[in-house]
Amino acid sequence: MRQFRKQGPAQRAEAFAAEAEGLEALRPYIRVPRVLDRGVEGAKAFIVLEYLELSAGGDFAALGGALASLHRNSGPRFGWPRDNYIGLGLQENGWCDDWAEFFRERRIKPQLERAGLRVKLDALDRILDGHSPRPSLLHGDLWSGNAGFTREGPVVFDPAVYYGDREADLAMTELFGGFPPEFYRAYSEALPLEPGYERRKHLYNLYHLLNHLNLFGGGYLAQVKSTLRLLGL
Repeated sequence: MRQFRKQGPAQRAEAFAAEAEGLEALRPYIRVPRVLDRGVEGAKAFIVLEYLELSAGGDFAALGGALASLHRNSGPRFGWPRDNYIGLGLQENGWCDDWAEFFRERRIKPQLERAGLRVKLDALDRILDGHSPRPSLLHGDLWSGNAGFTREGPVVFDPAVYYGDREADLAMTELFGGFPPEFYRAYSEALPLEPGYERRKHLYNLYHLLNHLNLFGGGYLAQVKSTLRLLGL
């Protein structure tokens, strides 16, 4: 079997462990690379994955249907048994019963603190007022660079899994180029969206924009400020 190896400093061992756990959580519901090995060798941590031959394009409708199937799986609360990573950034996943509280305290607030930005978060609760999603199993970092196609169909990788509002996954697919219309049609046919998504998606994507600001610097600051104004935060 061909292999794909990722490695980094020994401190990345925890991140690779979280990645392996996330892939195994997704595996029953959507195609992911198999985890073949992981560990630490000297000063390097590593993870070895099944190598998948990806094509230039594929069946985005099938990907939309697969994502809807994933989102039908629900957990007991919002969160995940361990913290994990969104790219290189720590993602806090402590359990919450209330989605608005989870998203405020585990997603937006830590990113704002890292960025040194002060925002009144009461408006965040108003945006989510009356919205009571169930805790769906999420990929967590689903942009176009973390999905692809093999001859057998769609595949996803590099997850940041947790139980959350399924709209958060769908919202991120609209960032950084987005997916084609057939993806969204197939998803909506399988699992229709609730009223208010068009506003909530900007709140959910604020998390990823803040994370990119914290990881990659000021190039994302204008987009963060524009989103904050749009949301009235």
